[in-house]
Amino acid sequence: MAETNVPSGSPIAVKHYSAALFANTLKGTSALENLVGPVEPSATMEKFAGQTQPGMPLVRIDNLMKGAGEVVSLDLVDTVGGEPLMGDINREGKGSTLSFSSMEIKIDLASKVIDAGGSMSQQRTKHNLREIALAQLSGYFPRLDTQESLVHLAGARGSQIGTDWTIPLQSAPNFTSVMVNPVKAPTFNRHFVVNGANLVQGGQQLGAVVSTDQLKLSHLDNLRKRIDDMDQPLQSVKLAGDSAAQTSRMWVFVATPNQYSILLTEGSLRAFQQNAVNRAAYLDGRHPLFAGEVGMWNGILVIKNERAIRFMPGDTTKIVTAANAPTAAETDQAINPALAAGYAVERGLLLGAQALGVAYGRTKISGMQFGWKEHWYNFESNLEVMGEKVCGKAKVRLFIDDGTGTKVPTDFGVIAVDSAVSL
Repeated sequence: MAETNVPSGSPIAVKHYSAALFANTLKGTSALENLVGPVEPSATMEKFAGQTQPGMPLVRIDNLMKGAGEVVSLDLVDTVGGEPLMGDINREGKGSTLSFSSMEIKIDLASKVIDAGGSMSQQRTKHNLREIALAQLSGYFPRLDTQESLVHLAGARGSQIGTDWTIPLQSAPNFTSVMVNPVKAPTFNRHFVVNGANLVQGGQQLGAVVSTDQLKLSHLDNLRKRIDDMDQPLQSVKLAGDSAAQTSRMWVFVATPNQYSILLTEGSLRAFQQNAVNRAAYLDGRHPLFAGEVGMWNGILVIKNERAIRFMPGDTTKIVTAANAPTAAETDQAINPALAAGYAVERGLLLGAQALGVAYGRTKISGMQFGWKEHWYNFESNLEVMGEKVCGKAKVRLFIDDGTGTKVPTDFGVIAVDSAVSL
């Protein structure tokens, strides 16, 4: 019996493989993909941005799927403060005004072409060539998606290179176009560098970092104290079905592999790991965030990421100094060139809710977030397959009151923590 073959360019094939690419990308290859909220209506911010659950660090925005345009606006309501009105005082005309903070996220088309080879030379059917190409693209797009998120959240690309990196170095001429939206260095009030037993605010400390400035559990205690003391702290992460979301607030620290390994050498390792097990019990242990290499300390869930934003001695990265905090103007900062041989600086990320906006549009090919197209050439002996997505990401940055009545640019849901690591 002849095998059923869906011809190249068939709407059935386009829809099927486009949907498969999107599904595989959402599954991801990194813990970052587990930080996106489920697609369900929100009683508050969904009205403004058509977004996923706002209690998660990565917020997916789909309202450009329904209409034309290449820019989506993310709007958040600023927290109302001030004194209450007491007793029988006349309250008319004394209402606090609502104020909004807005940012725009641009989307663009990203494509990847795979040459699946010739059907005769490989002794493959057309269907198998498609499956081979799908497997390749299903590995490529999740890596691209994860690295886009990581670089935007970190505010830097770092200097690591390798065949698994899909994002070019920040010095490359095509870096800006690949990232779609500007990669913004951490704001001054959301950037800390380990300095011995302490955390120093701002990135200028990178010029004096030494090999002993390694991340410890005590620094997580310091981070938690700083969150609790902030006038506008990082909002806690709220996982779907978490019965303890209000009474046992949680944040997520995305550690580099080296940072995580250093934390495992602490004397409190058993408590570090058991705390994560205890916290997972509130979710019946089912949430994928708790399935990998994780620990928990002082309300901070530490997850091991698969790759790092790394800076070598003498590398230069963008920072915001204390003097530039009101404008978030960026300057260059060199990593201490005298940092001991065999050491580097890596950037961990403390995440709260609504740290990164992820906006999707629709491709012309499929009308979905991801598209698939096939092209036979050489008298239909060779197959080229293209996968594409329409997407843009941007770190959520708003103007937040610094406690003095002055609003300063602030990374809303992420704090960058730099520390020395041994390679």
